[in-house]
Amino acid sequence: MSDKQRKVVVPGEVIFEGEEYLPGEGTEKKDNKIISLKYGLAEESNNLVKVIALSGVYEPRRGNVVIGTVELLTFNGWVINIGTAQNGFLSLVEVPRYVNKDGLEEVMDIKDMVVAKITSSNKRGIDLTIKGRGLGKIEEGIVFDVNSHKVPRIIGKEGSMIKLIKEETGCNITVGQNGKILVKGDKIENEILAREAIEFITEKSFVSGLTDEVAKWFKERKK
Repeated sequence: MSDKQRKVVVPGEVIFEGEEYLPGEGTEKKDNKIISLKYGLAEESNNLVKVIALSGVYEPRRGNVVIGTVELLTFNGWVINIGTAQNGFLSLVEVPRYVNKDGLEEVMDIKDMVVAKITSSNKRGIDLTIKGRGLGKIEEGIVFDVNSHKVPRIIGKEGSMIKLIKEETGCNITVGQNGKILVKGDKIENEILAREAIEFITEKSFVSGLTDEVAKWFKERKK
């Protein structure tokens, strides 16, 4: 099932039938039938079948890049709202510079936004770091929300979709797995164009051959 052969499935729908198929993310196997557990796009690769969810709540995972807002300063770090039931926590030791414990607000203050990576997620909480390229306090650009389950479509297969948007708009784009997008460009017009392209993708996320549709959309807009 290529990108143009992906199909929208609903929970309980049989996607494939046969001993050779294996269940991947968002699916299960019963009586040699691969059944969808989610509403989303079904795809098959080397007999592994998975479903890219198109709706639902964000589930934090280790290694995810997320965008959040500082809600609270503590004696040893920052409490970050990343849109999950549990807030994330950024410890002083996960900041790539010396931080005075009495001057946390000099690094980040309440309501500041930050790009961070999840280092662990369990019942005790969600730990974050800003050690790494592209991570840290957001100083410029626009941030907006999308459904977190549309993120794979925004990124595209092997990053093809987000690469297209960057090339067409000249913007730097950070896609948070929690459904927050940061767009930074030389002109506000370019940032708005990138946002509109991403919103077009989220609206058409169920469409096959979406990359081609987005390329056409850019051509129409440039006319």
